[in-house]
Parts: sequence; C-alpha cells; structure tokens
Amino acid sequence: MKTAIFNGPGNITVEERSKPAINEPTDAVVRVVLACVCGSDLWFYRGISDLPRGSVGHEFIGVVDEIGEAVAGLALGDFVISPFSWSDGTCKNCEDGFHTACVHGGFFGQGGEGDGGQAEFVRVPHADGTLVKVEGADFSEETMASMLALSDVMATGYHAAVSAGVTEGDTVAVVGDGAVGLSGVLSAKMLGAERIIVLGSKTESRHTLAREWGATEIINERGEAAVKALQDLTDGYGADAVLECVGTKESTQTAFAIAKAGAIVGRVGVPHDAAVDAEGTFYRNVGMRGGPAPARHYQPQLLKAVLAGDINPGKVFDLTTDLDHIAEAYAAMDERRAIKALVKVSELA
Repeated sequence: MKTAIFNGPGNITVEERSKPAINEPTDAVVRVVLACVCGSDLWFYRGISDLPRGSVGHEFIGVVDEIGEAVAGLALGDFVISPFSWSDGTCKNCEDGFHTACVHGGFFGQGGEGDGGQAEFVRVPHADGTLVKVEGADFSEETMASMLALSDVMATGYHAAVSAGVTEGDTVAVVGDGAVGLSGVLSAKMLGAERIIVLGSKTESRHTLAREWGATEIINERGEAAVKALQDLTDGYGADAVLECVGTKESTQTAFAIAKAGAIVGRVGVPHDAAVDAEGTFYRNVGMRGGPAPARHYQPQLLKAVLAGDINPGKVFDLTTDLDHIAEAYAAMDERRAIKALVKVSELA
C-alpha cells in the first residue's frame, strides 16, 4: 500500500509499505477514503517537535476492510469515522469521557512503523471502542468532508469550548484562527455564545469563515496590543470563556491575560514552551481545563448535527489533493496558503 512517510523536517514522501494485518482479535483494518493534514503535524514538519522517521497522520475516515474475530459491533463494508486516538471504550477513563487517556489506548501517526492515517489502509486497535459507524448519510463530498473534520479538528474545537464552560449568552474569546480556532468559533456558537471574539492573523479567508460561523469581532494585533483590544471590547473585564487553540508561549499568555476573573481557559493547542502564570491566574481565580480532545466522546453528537445539516465543519478544508501529492498539502499549510488540506485516498465504492 501507499503511505506518507516523515523523513525529517520539511520532508514528506509517499512510499510503498506492507498492508497492515490483524494483530489482535480486537483489531480492524480500515481502507482510507479521506485523510487530512493536521496543524499539529506542522510541529514536527517544522522541526519544532521530534518524531521518528516513519508513517504519519491521525485523521481519517473510510471503510472496514478486515475485522478481528473479537470485533462485535462492526462488519465488513461499514463506513466509519476514526478519532485520532484509539481506546477500548470500557476503562474508567473512557467511561468518564476521556478516551485520549484510555489505559489501553494510543495515538495514530507517531512515526516508526506505526499506523499512520495518511495511508491507503490503517490498522485500528480496539476497533469496537474506537470507530464510529456511520449510517443514514448521503455521502456527498460536502458531508464526507464534514465527517472527516470530526476525526480531530471539529472535536478539538468543541472540546475547547466545553472545557472553557461556554454557556448561553457568553462573550467568548478564541485565540487562534487556524482550523482548530475556527472550529472553536463554530462550537462556541453551538453552545449559545452571544459574542465571539477571534484573536488571530490578518488572513481574510479565515476572517470570512470565522464570521460565517459566528464570530462577531476579530482582533489582528498580537501580545499586549491584543490584550488591550480585547479589554476595550469588554469594558476592561475580559471574556467569560477563552479558547486557546494554538499552543505557543504568546498565545497562552494572551489567553490567560484576556480571561475575566473567574473564567476558564479551554486549552487545546499542544503546548510548546507555554507555561501558565500561576500567580497571576491565582489572584484572578482564572482556571484551566483541556488537553487532547476525547474525540470519540464527542463524535456521536457531532455526527448527528452534521447529518441533520445543523453544522458543516468540512468548510474548514480549503485545499484538496491526493495521497501522491500530500507533500504539497504540508507545504501549503506550512506556508499559510491553506487553512487545512483534505487528502483524497480512495473512492468510496
């Protein structure tokens, strides 16, 4: 099969590897129909994070191609959405809704000879606890793109909003206007936010989608200027809830600085040199929740919203390529020519 291989910073190739096999009776093998490149993939692509040479990618949807003898809830030919991590669905952490902390779990696309999602086939451990079967969908390109968004980016934006405690009528600040930040805007709107203030770049295409999904104001400044602009918009108090969707030192400092006294920062940007000012947050009673999104926990409810036509998170994809040209997808996102790249891997039928 073909699979994307990370060879070092800035170097993605497509190579032939053996098709994955069933290793455990609880495994399934999925034939990938659509995959995509994640903003977090850019950390190792840019050389900021380390990753072993090998298979990459953790966002994919497709068709069940093989199942182990212990898999009970899936059948060959089922269309499925995978979260970016696998989980048994039965441990106490999974039962509490934190599937990314499953005691028997793990993450796709960690390099080496592991199971990367940017490939023609993926082995999925604990298939019953991991994969979400899709029924009753029209499987149009638009619907498929939105289902792919549920594998990570939409679920991550939603986790930021839930972690921040967004409620009806809130003023919400979203730090970052990348794919996760935009998904956070959509999520905050779903949860009833009245005002949604985005702190991000000067990229108009991102502003357009942010406004379509519910953003009421956009701040282009950075650092102290951004903090002052947000405070000016909120009578000096700050936001009722803050979504931190980047993970850098500056974005983290900004997120906690613009939180109103007693607010929660929903933190989903993978932190890189991003310490929290413990003393400053202590004296304002500003809290923090978040982490790797338990996408499997949110996918059933988000899928219902997609199939009902209530949300269309697939609009976050503004570049489409195929697996052979996935290096261009990485480059386009790295150079900010694309918000998020969708990768066509195989046909549905």
